[in-house]
Amino acid sequence: MNAARILALDFDGVICDGMAEYWQTAWRTYTQVWQLERLEPSPGVAEKFRELRPLIEVGWEMPVLIRALSLGISTDRMQSSWQRIRDRILADSRLSGVKVSQQLDAVRDSWIEQDLTSWLGLHQFYPGVVDLFKDLPNRKIQPVIITTKESRFVTQLLQKEGIELSSEFIWGKELKRSKIDSLKQILDRGAKKSPAVWFVEDRLSTLTKIATQPELESVKLYLADWGYNTPLERAAALQQSRIQTLALADFATLGGTAKKGTAGKTEAADLVT
Repeated sequence: MNAARILALDFDGVICDGMAEYWQTAWRTYTQVWQLERLEPSPGVAEKFRELRPLIEVGWEMPVLIRALSLGISTDRMQSSWQRIRDRILADSRLSGVKVSQQLDAVRDSWIEQDLTSWLGLHQFYPGVVDLFKDLPNRKIQPVIITTKESRFVTQLLQKEGIELSSEFIWGKELKRSKIDSLKQILDRGAKKSPAVWFVEDRLSTLTKIATQPELESVKLYLADWGYNTPLERAAALQQSRIQTLALADFATLGGTAKKGTAGKTEAADLVT
């Protein structure tokens, strides 16, 4: 392994479980965008929201998901046609993703300004991750967070756990840069040092797109099996030679063995060698 080692990480669903915050912020935004008088969700909506959270690629989709649930759209339909349903709801409501995103950010900003402690308290770092982060400098591994969350939120959450990471290594939503482009930039910056780069992500669709990029062939790709993905997605990942599934226990120690398919495709995750 080369001396320059870079651990690129998604944030939500890999480092931090923010499901409770997602639900609360999404519900508050939903009631405002659709101007509802009813301020309490119907029974079971929160549970279905959690089940369908893996469908969400960008935060503004969360209130739209609640809207779909309120309209009685079935789980099966959403799992097979989420983007089409999402776009139809926006059109019928004369909304745009930008407008919903702005409202979502306003709700979150107001909450943080008025009660930062309660907002931070709805986020839980996955077991072992905080200790891992604090030990990375000793292992000469540089973390880079690549996320659709705004960098300022990531910084606040890290600091709450006593983790200081320079803004240089937190690439958030405000950069408007795809994860593919972010990984290419990491490789470009370290071209002279030929760094080993690993990327841990909980969305199979994101990893699948990255795997098609010839320029990123050297990047090792890992699906976080503890994150916001489904059993079907984890099973599908086992059949892809470029993607390895990673268990939380192995991630927290940067070692162990990744799980591969049943057709003799067993490989070591080998994150420490």
